[in-house]
Amino acid sequence: MTSEGSRLLSTTDMARKTKTEGPKLKPRKYYEPEFLILALTLLLTLFGLVMVFSASYYYAISKTGNPYTFLINDMMWKLLGWVVFAFLTHFDYHRIAKYSFIVLAVGFVLLGLIFTPLGKTINNATRWLDFKIFTVMPGEVIKTCLILFLAYFYAKDPSRIKRWKDGHFVVLAIGGAAFLLILAQPNLSTAGLVLLLVLGMMLLAGLAWGWIIAMGALGVGAFTIVVLSPKGAYMMERIQTFFDPFKDALGSGYQVVQSLLALGSGGLLGVGLGQSIQKTLYLPEPQSDFILAIIGEELGYVGLIVLMCVYMLLIWRCIKTAIKAPDIYGTLLAGGVALHLGLQVVLNIAVVSASFFPTGVVLPFVSLGGNATILYLAEMGVVFNISRQIRPPEEEGV
Repeated sequence: MTSEGSRLLSTTDMARKTKTEGPKLKPRKYYEPEFLILALTLLLTLFGLVMVFSASYYYAISKTGNPYTFLINDMMWKLLGWVVFAFLTHFDYHRIAKYSFIVLAVGFVLLGLIFTPLGKTINNATRWLDFKIFTVMPGEVIKTCLILFLAYFYAKDPSRIKRWKDGHFVVLAIGGAAFLLILAQPNLSTAGLVLLLVLGMMLLAGLAWGWIIAMGALGVGAFTIVVLSPKGAYMMERIQTFFDPFKDALGSGYQVVQSLLALGSGGLLGVGLGQSIQKTLYLPEPQSDFILAIIGEELGYVGLIVLMCVYMLLIWRCIKTAIKAPDIYGTLLAGGVALHLGLQVVLNIAVVSASFFPTGVVLPFVSLGGNATILYLAEMGVVFNISRQIRPPEEEGV
């Protein structure tokens, strides 16, 4: 490892991997894949189905009269996600490289459409595109698009991480544009995640920590200016709720307060699967962003710890795949997915436990399915595909 301890690859490894850099297509030989990634992803998905049904039972009856409404919806989305996963495990990840610019362009087009009549507003935020048959959340889509593009961008020419003109400036301009478009919705959490994801990808590509800290400080400064401006009233309300959710327990702090009550009621071992009180129309949308609160109430802190261990194990296997990937493109793709997954889980825990501003952040593979579920399963499919192209130790150097 480098002296900074922050880079995924040593200089020697980077040079070796660049020789077989991803975007250069050629026949690939497949080896034994990382089945633990498959098993853990499947486990989280099945657990999510159980918890979505448990968390949404009463709300579904109240809203539609059918207790299985959200379960059926979740099953359909997750089934579609697994179809995408299966396809990508057999679709050579190197071939994704040539679509990187198209994917990024699609992501920005979707972000732009938010500000057209297609944009759907819920609770003073326009974060969805309503296509009548289905909805799309561009903020979720752009995160995956950025991973795919930045992996290709740095794999094509690793020296870009040392240059401004066709390196830092390009990446920061793209990341900054995505950040501002999402912030304007407004969607504070997703905008922050995009910024962290871009900086994280730059770090994986070899950028020194000093630059990361400086850019992060610049982003915090810009965010502060936005929040203090007249248009930042919505975000300021969220920040005030974060510091004292009980100050307006029946208003802006209601959801967070109910979440804390659920976690507190669960105690060490929980009240039992299906026995939650907060899901009986106290906690709003318990099957989506705040499903972790219901898990904590029904399965207790022990259940939460086990769930976090599963996530940590999956993230670790993604990192291991990144380190062993046959080329820098695979390294950056798998590393980006691990980073995305880790950031999403940590932020969801922070929001549910009132450790971060209350805002919509799904729990990967577990929350009610939709765009995010398909995208996460697609990312895991790519990582699984990368693991299939890692040579076993006995064939290294052959």
